[in-house]
Amino acid sequence: MKNALILHGTGNDSQGNWFPWLSKELEKKNWKIWVPNLPQANKPNIDRYNKFIFSKKDWQFNQNSIIIGHSSGAVAILGLLQALPENIKVDTCILIGTFNNNLNRDDLKDLFLKPFDWEKIKTKVEKFIFIHSDDDPHCPLDHAKFQSKKLNGKLIIKKGQKHFSISTAGPKYKKFPFLLELI
Repeated sequence: MKNALILHGTGNDSQGNWFPWLSKELEKKNWKIWVPNLPQANKPNIDRYNKFIFSKKDWQFNQNSIIIGHSSGAVAILGLLQALPENIKVDTCILIGTFNNNLNRDDLKDLFLKPFDWEKIKTKVEKFIFIHSDDDPHCPLDHAKFQSKKLNGKLIIKKGQKHFSISTAGPKYKKFPFLLELI
């Protein structure tokens, strides 16, 4: 069975932006979906997130898995992949509005306590897709270009979509049809 883990960004939760909509659309296609409320999401921390995600015993990563992350949820994917057991590989990871450093924000520094092992991360995924806007007010496009190059991923640059969120681009981001088509 196909399954998708969807990780929200800083200060958000499972009910924010396009997450509930995407979850329902994939469930209609008989996917198993998990959109967790990440613990203490106002100050993301990869170790805390990984402990939380790996503690869910009825969730398994496998060759039918996709992982979708928005903003700090995209960065969290990198730490999650790095921590996956040796024999586990997922199909696709989609990183939306990702970034490489704490963006001079104190609340994001715990995402970067350990350096990413790009070579190891690459071995955990069949395909990486990066979606970024040309006018993201929070995350520089160069960060997505860097990560997509490091991971041999496909970078899709959308025009005028801000941070793919309701707070930056308005209520149209209660849905994300482009992402659903991509999946």
